[in-house]
Amino acid sequence: MIRLPTACLFALFALPVAAEQARVIDGDTLRIGETTYRLHGIDAPEAGQKCEKASGGTWPCGKRATETMVELVTGADVICDDRGTDDYGRTLSVCSVAGRDIIAAMVEAGMAWAYRRFSNDYAMTEDRAHAAGIGVWQAPTQTPWEYRTERWAVAEQDSPPGCPIKGNIAKDGERIYHAPWSPWYSRTKLSPEKGERWFCTEGEALAAGWRAPMWGS
Repeated sequence: MIRLPTACLFALFALPVAAEQARVIDGDTLRIGETTYRLHGIDAPEAGQKCEKASGGTWPCGKRATETMVELVTGADVICDDRGTDDYGRTLSVCSVAGRDIIAAMVEAGMAWAYRRFSNDYAMTEDRAHAAGIGVWQAPTQTPWEYRTERWAVAEQDSPPGCPIKGNIAKDGERIYHAPWSPWYSRTKLSPEKGERWFCTEGEALAAGWRAPMWGS
């Protein structure tokens, strides 16, 4: 039996599958062509999320995380590998620009948490950002997963039980879904007579042909 060196095995596992312009969905999700990439090992603040300031009050950490991702990928060829798919059909990936791991860059800037529930790959990078008190680490604040849980519970009060995701159809016919943590959620109204509908999961919305809103769209 032929045994491949560990480096070769990793190369096969992490074979690059994309190198082109990317569109940013949020601080941990990109779309390249027809493929949506969920960045491996991190969880960035949701687009509408606010975080605590060291001096008191809040700052728009979700918006800033998305802007940081835009700054990292705009005008550059983004290379993403393929590490399988998540429960929503998105490709799990490590993505880079000019050899720079943009996931590590997000964590270094305090713009994302290491998602230790699934991976410790960026745990040490997070520890350094935490020690420096930068970005989301400047004061104790709500994590993205806590924020999503809270927003979901609130949205369920005015939606079909367990199905608070809004499937909207834009004027140009494009189908876009808004989860309860979307910054556009509260001002999105559904018109069932036009084919708009509720979804119970993001995976269900994606399977039905809706997509997540993208930054600037």
